[in-house]
Amino acid sequence: MATSVKLLLQAANAAVPRITAAEAQAMMAAGNALLVDVRDAPEVETSGKAEGAVHVSRGMLEFRADPESPFHDKAFTKDKALILYCASGGRAALGAKALKDLGYERVFNLGGFKDWVEGGGAVERPIERGMGQ
Repeated sequence: MATSVKLLLQAANAAVPRITAAEAQAMMAAGNALLVDVRDAPEVETSGKAEGAVHVSRGMLEFRADPESPFHDKAFTKDKALILYCASGGRAALGAKALKDLGYERVFNLGGFKDWVEGGGAVERPIERGMGQ
């Protein structure tokens, strides 16, 4: 049966709670949450990322999150809450739904990077090319 991005987003938004930057910051401060930036590398290089966030592009998310994948990132554990964000919230919603499908129970959509910044979240600025490396 054919579907559309609109329907996929509706299903993802129905399955994954949206939280505010303040709620995400509180969860991070409590120490049992992983903040995940699912934007593409050029976006992160341009703007930086939320302080403490792990960058995993949307295309690699399932591979990094699945413990049985050879690309698994040990930062992804099912005892942590996972908070995703992207540029506007769409990729975060779809990624969060995929994580739920992989068996992660506490998954949240922060929305966009701008929501983090406007909510007072700290930002790790990108390193200028040629500096420090």
